[in-house]
Amino acid sequence: MTSIFEPVLADLSERHRDEILSAFAAVENSPDPVPEAVAPALRDATQRRAVQDMLHLIGRTLVRCGPGRWTSGYRDDVAARLTAGGANPLPLADRAVLTLVLVHSVAIPRTEGTLSGDSWVDGTPTPVEELQRRTQLPRGELRQSLGRLRAAGLVRVVPARLRPGGVPQNTAYLPGPQFSRLTEAARRRLQEELILAAGPGTPLAAAIRRRRAPAATTERTTP
Repeated sequence: MTSIFEPVLADLSERHRDEILSAFAAVENSPDPVPEAVAPALRDATQRRAVQDMLHLIGRTLVRCGPGRWTSGYRDDVAARLTAGGANPLPLADRAVLTLVLVHSVAIPRTEGTLSGDSWVDGTPTPVEELQRRTQLPRGELRQSLGRLRAAGLVRVVPARLRPGGVPQNTAYLPGPQFSRLTEAARRRLQEELILAAGPGTPLAAAIRRRRAPAATTERTTP
């Protein structure tokens, strides 16, 4: 056991250590949220706090994904440092394609009232034909970009649905399992960024800019 976690685990019984370590490994490595039935330490509040403490030591945090399901993600303060200055590891084309999936699968259905909650994993599948219509990327480059996003867990392929008349459509996409790892604050920021990008002149976008302005001023004037 590495020494970094010893302050959390030192006084625990061997059984509790094993349970907490198993839960820690599960939320960090499973591509999908982990049910409490699979990792009992997530069901017990005291043991779950120990998992949270371990994650905190490496810049991570527990994220609840609905009743009895958990994953891990970056702490908000760590995410802010990692993205300071606009840093983004994704190529520009991949960011554009991912934005299209988010807008058409989640943002638009939510504004239309057909999707509730703040999850960025569920939504309306976006057919690849729709993505092709909305981008200037050649079809081959679009598919390569979708392949990279899928490998990174940022989009997922869903079964084709039938068009009206029973005609099957081609592949469709939804946001991938990595979006389950967003904290509540990160999900809210993503929603706001899409509003600012898609409707910068709307009253809602103006309200977001007004709310952010005092924080931005404070950051500029703080020594």
